[in-house]
Amino acid sequence: MDRIFLVAGAAFAFLAVGAGAFGTHALRDRVPPERIQTFETATRYTMYHALGLFAVVWFRTLGPDQVSETVAGVAFIVGVVVFGGSLVTLSLTGERRWGAVAPIGGACFLLGWAALLIAALTAPLDFAPLFQAKL
Repeated sequence: MDRIFLVAGAAFAFLAVGAGAFGTHALRDRVPPERIQTFETATRYTMYHALGLFAVVWFRTLGPDQVSETVAGVAFIVGVVVFGGSLVTLSLTGERRWGAVAPIGGACFLLGWAALLIAALTAPLDFAPLFQAKL
C-alpha cells in the first residue's frame, strides 16, 4: 500500500501543478471568474491531499500498520478523484449538477483526516527506523 500511496501522492502533486498552470494560462480568457475560482479550489485541495498521502506513508513507516492509516490513504485518493474531478468538470463544462457531487469527495477528505488523527494519536513515535540505513 505504501507504494500506491506514494505514487498517488506524487501523481496528484504533478497534476495539481500542471492544472494550476493550465488554469492560469489557458482558462483565464475562456472561463468566467467564478468557474476559475472553482478550478483553483480543486487544484489546491488536490495538492493538500497529495501532501496528506505522504503523511500517511510517513505514519505507516513509524511502526506496525494501522487500519486508520490505510483508511486515510484510501479516503484521500477517493476524495481527490471525486471532489477534484467534479469541480474540474463543473469548471470546464459549466454544468452545475457536478457541484452536487463535490460534497461526497469532501466527506472522504474529512474521513481521511479523522483517520489520520487517530493514527497520530495511536502511532508509536519511534523515529529510529527512519534514520537507519537499509542496504
